[in-house]
Amino acid sequence: MTRATGARPAGKVAVKVIGKALFWLLIAVMFVYLMFPFYWALVSALKTQPELIRTPATLWPAEPVLTNFKAVLGNDRFVRAMLVSTLVATCVTLLSLAAGSFAGYALGKMRFRGRSPSLYLILAMTMFPQIAVLAGLYAVIRLLALPAVPSMILSYLLFTLPFTVWVLTSFFKGLPDSLLQAAQVDGATLFQAFRHVLLPLTAPALVTTGLLAFIQAWNEYLFALTFTVIDPPARTVPVAIALFTGEIARQEPFGEIMAAAVVVTIPLVVLVLVFQQRIVAGLTAGAVKG
Repeated sequence: MTRATGARPAGKVAVKVIGKALFWLLIAVMFVYLMFPFYWALVSALKTQPELIRTPATLWPAEPVLTNFKAVLGNDRFVRAMLVSTLVATCVTLLSLAAGSFAGYALGKMRFRGRSPSLYLILAMTMFPQIAVLAGLYAVIRLLALPAVPSMILSYLLFTLPFTVWVLTSFFKGLPDSLLQAAQVDGATLFQAFRHVLLPLTAPALVTTGLLAFIQAWNEYLFALTFTVIDPPARTVPVAIALFTGEIARQEPFGEIMAAAVVVTIPLVVLVLVFQQRIVAGLTAGAVKG
């Protein structure tokens, strides 16, 4: 009996150790799977052109060089594209948060006829692929004679705004109604209660949805390519990278493309690191209360 009793804890410990080892192995596999593309882009950006076309490929450059980064940062079209992308993504994010916060407040805290159908209609707007609305949207933009940059800002709102409204609506629903009632008892109007009481509590959700909207606008390619065909100076970074041309005919500037990809990824990584705590708080609160 003593031996059998002693074998059970040992067996449980072995199962626990194996389970933990498998868990960390899974984490390691996921980490390599997610980080390898960025690692390969960085390695390729540090290689020379002869080493890029060498077979078999090497996992690290023999002599790392910064030539590709210098070429990219010295490219006036790429620098201008970075500025345009920053302007477009920032405007899209601010407009999405401004309109989404008001809509989320109304849909989450107010009772009116058609509230539920409005929510499902907003959700349905996210189901349309970009290519399905591109032709009609381009015709409207041409009819209104809008410049490329405002066209991209208004077009991106079609995809960032529904997501922002839906997430913020769920977050506003999770806030206690007693806060709104207490503010009204103290004489605050609906807008004052929204501005001074409820809106500060939604900061984590605003940061989370705003960052996701910024990333979506920053990486968008199809609309940017279409609307900047006749206005090349208004190209964003995804279009500028796709249209990179080499110095020699029939040469694909793979090293410069990878260097540009690393450069445009750095701002997103910095934003995520800066707002990491608020992002986690927003995602956790939405998961619990939504």
